[in-house]
Amino acid sequence: MTNKGFILWFTGLSGAGKTTISQALEPQLRAKGCKVEILDGDIVRTHLSKGLTFSKEDRDTNIRRIGFVAHLLSRNGVVAITAAISPYKALRDEIRAMEPNFVEIYIKASLETCESRDVKGLYAKARAGEIKGFTGIDDPYEEPTNPEIICYTAEETVDESVVKIITKLEELGYI
Repeated sequence: MTNKGFILWFTGLSGAGKTTISQALEPQLRAKGCKVEILDGDIVRTHLSKGLTFSKEDRDTNIRRIGFVAHLLSRNGVVAITAAISPYKALRDEIRAMEPNFVEIYIKASLETCESRDVKGLYAKARAGEIKGFTGIDDPYEEPTNPEIICYTAEETVDESVVKIITKLEELGYI
């Protein structure tokens, strides 16, 4: 059983597969003796960041809150998996600077792929002007420049992405 906490910071566009892969990864890490918590962006926004808008300032506040909670979990021996768009590189770098055991995982899928998976219809609403400041449409997504792991979800199955992540975590000595 490992007592080493760390943050797995999933980033990518809405619909890229962050939640799907994080949920598939969780039982694999538990089977290896890790304590695991998933901080999903939608769930955190409902409970920890209720009342925040999607302005840049509020998005930054939301990501800082997720990062702070992930850091607390990590320093207490928990694997904190975050699954939030976190579109701004500077904020991701800020969290990385706070937590030495930080693994950035870019869940990469094209905008077209993400739009085709959009069960909530958010991209269509953003394109119709009903949602303003939507990441990837009228607000930027800054791709990671040097993530530890990239999962190409249009080409890989969920299981292949999970194996890729587990293998890299073993290489890095986290598990």
